[in-house]
Amino acid sequence: MSGEEHVIDAAEKEDFSAAAPPDPEAPGTGETSFADADAPAAAERREDEGGADEAARWRDVAHRKAAEFENYRKRMARENAQAAERGAAKLVKELLPALDHLELALKSAGEDEVVKGFALIRDELVTALERAGVQRFSPEGEPFDPAEHEAMVQRPAEGAESGTIVEVYQQGYRINGSVLRPARVVVAE
Repeated sequence: MSGEEHVIDAAEKEDFSAAAPPDPEAPGTGETSFADADAPAAAERREDEGGADEAARWRDVAHRKAAEFENYRKRMARENAQAAERGAAKLVKELLPALDHLELALKSAGEDEVVKGFALIRDELVTALERAGVQRFSPEGEPFDPAEHEAMVQRPAEGAESGTIVEVYQQGYRINGSVLRPARVVVAE
């Protein structure tokens, strides 16, 4: 008897139909353990892991976009502050020649009331510039620094070391620590 005939004979010997429930006493039937019923099927596990991976990927994308936006916001704030400083510096550069001419006029004028009025105007302008972050500097007696001073003349001076500023023709100005206009000076030989 071959293997196929044996299977057919066993099926013919059993007497049951597909519609009838199996006999509880038949071999292979009995209580089934559902201890692993909470564990999802392998296909479901793969789908859940894929869903978790996808959720983690989207969460990562959201974190990256939030970080990119924060960096963008900081960069824009920094660029706006720099643009405001450049605008203020440009305005101050335009005002400095008028302030210089006012100071020259005050030096050459007498002591009447009109001159005192102009002196008050000059002082108010200087104070307003200081509130805007502009500082005046007059480097007389300091060593010459080409980054902050513009040498107009070099001449011998008694009691001064070579390379020292002995006279200031025009004061220099800084805005927020950077030189807006170098001081025009006379340097000792």
